Amino acid sequence: MIYLRAAKDRGHANHGWLDSWHSFSFSDYYDANFMGFSALRVINEDRIAEGKGFGTHPHKDMEILTYVLEGTVEHQDSMGNKEQIHAGEFQIMSAGTGIRHSEYNGRDDIPLHLYQIWILPQEAGLTPRYEQRRFDAPQGRQLVLSPDAREGSLKVFQDMTLTRWALGAEAQDTLALEPGRRVWIQVVRGQVDINGQQAHAGDGLAIWDESVLTLRATEDSEILVFDLPPV
Repeated sequence: MIYLRAAKDRGHANHGWLDSWHSFSFSDYYDANFMGFSALRVINEDRIAEGKGFGTHPHKDMEILTYVLEGTVEHQDSMGNKEQIHAGEFQIMSAGTGIRHSEYNGRDDIPLHLYQIWILPQEAGLTPRYEQRRFDAPQGRQLVLSPDAREGSLKVFQDMTLTRWALGAEAQDTLALEPGRRVWIQVVRGQVDINGQQAHAGDGLAIWDESVLTLRATEDSEILVFDLPPV
């Protein structure tokens, strides 16, 4: 089964300084049919105006991943981290027993464009931690998250992986799925065809009970592939 979560059908909030699209219920946007998918709880695509951002606020018992597409994030948290996260970099935090942090657009010349993704951890009460990494420029498959931090990936406290795929125009690839697993694919850039289902930038695909996926890019494309535990 492949279900297309079209970009235009996501929840939307425009606060002037923040233009945000929600794949799942978030803040004032609520849809009982879209509360998350497996261990995924939030996928927000945000554009933040120059010099604006989120003031200090708390989190608890959540794995929080930020992927910066354009611009620079100014990050500060209660663990003493004060960092910049630039375009192409990933940052993960385990909120665990509780953290407070702020995130701002660190540039005054361009908007900040990012994905923020919340993942439910396997257990509550983890020690808070922070990590960020720049991976090589997208080409082929790049493992970004894994529970054992293998192949230089960032560690996540959940039985899942996140792989970033870059596909050139007309490139084709396949992905074998383990029985019982769930897969979410988020199209970051471009346009792809997955088992005959077309998807464009901003679209997400919820996938289960499939054994093999055939992916073909109709233009230069980038996707995030989440391999997730059964519900």
